[in-house]
Amino acid sequence: MGNPSTGTCPRAEKGRASPGVPRERATPGRVMRRVWLPLMLGILVTSLTVLARADAQGWINEGKLGVLAHDIRFLGNHVEPGADVNLELLFASPAFLRGIGAPRLHLGIVANTVGKTDYGYVGLTWSGRPWRPLLALPEALFIAGSLGGAVHDGHLDAGPADRKRLGSRPLFRESVEVGYQLTHGLSVSLMLDHVSNAGLATRNQGLTNLGARVGFQFE
Repeated sequence: MGNPSTGTCPRAEKGRASPGVPRERATPGRVMRRVWLPLMLGILVTSLTVLARADAQGWINEGKLGVLAHDIRFLGNHVEPGADVNLELLFASPAFLRGIGAPRLHLGIVANTVGKTDYGYVGLTWSGRPWRPLLALPEALFIAGSLGGAVHDGHLDAGPADRKRLGSRPLFRESVEVGYQLTHGLSVSLMLDHVSNAGLATRNQGLTNLGARVGFQFE
């Protein structure tokens, strides 16, 4: 029965949101954040934990952990705040890729610390010391570059003022990195990372991140 004093039904009141507490909309970005982001982060953390004991197999040779400044003023406007945590695995280069410079396959994740855009990515990384024939720079110095793709949990064509509108769920990703090999198994580096749809969608507000990483080699 309804409440005589208010004329409302208890069953209806039970399903009604509390005053002043907006109901969260289940947007595609929030659904993706709840499903694939924790899953990918769990896989990468677990891999880094067990790979130190499985390095003799040689199928994966490096893990990188970094902190990045999110959405810097380079190749676009700064909109999203916060910092990012970056975790990446680099696999040993297979023989069939030797013809294009023996790049390594990589798999990584960039997670924003204040709830803005996160993304997972995959691609190929080329690294080395191309200046050797011309310059006598320190042997421990190296550079790297990567090309690949990413999938994000952010906004596409509409969103609040503090969020980038990235236009499409899949994006292109590129990065450049300069580093120094401290020991055979440990390196430090500075990386610039960029994702966008290259103008293939109506919106194309790309993200550019810059930060430092530590690399751990497993072989």
